[in-house]
Amino acid sequence: MTGRDSSSILWHGTTILTVRKGGKVIVAGDGQVSVGATVMKANARKVRTLGKGNVIGGFAGATADAFTLFERLEAKLEQYPEQLTRACVELAKDWRTDRYLRRLEAMMLVADKSVSLVLTGTGDVLEPEGGVMGIGSGGTYALAAARALMDTPATAEEIARKAMAIAADICVYTNTNVIVEQLESTR
Repeated sequence: MTGRDSSSILWHGTTILTVRKGGKVIVAGDGQVSVGATVMKANARKVRTLGKGNVIGGFAGATADAFTLFERLEAKLEQYPEQLTRACVELAKDWRTDRYLRRLEAMMLVADKSVSLVLTGTGDVLEPEGGVMGIGSGGTYALAAARALMDTPATAEEIARKAMAIAADICVYTNTNVIVEQLESTR
């Protein structure tokens, strides 16, 4: 490995996108997981429902770390039912202050019927502008494509699928095995 230990291997391979339009909120994610230049898995599921099915989320980063964060978020949602923003802020506080959680390397996009948020290990809990947000190696490509499509008559799901396909055409760490979850939206 030319002077690098195994902990310095870079895991790549995620594009997660959320689109909120026309009474729907979508979270979409591709299925590729790569180590260096090798595709390790092409059909990973990085998007799932959380809580009692009223929250959807997707992750970018280390899988085990992301599942740890999903579990912590579900616990916060039990503590603060129907309060996604509050649950995310409380998780972000823990993520920044807990010695174990601080070492986790992942980002999350989560959404419920009224709000979409991105959570990071630096304590950020951000609501996207214009109802669209992308994270991961192809996130900026998907975000740009989705923003360009928001003024078209396309539905939220159509926008998400087209934007993910564009990201897969540009980002070598993103593929076309897309999982989409959706909820009814109040906005």
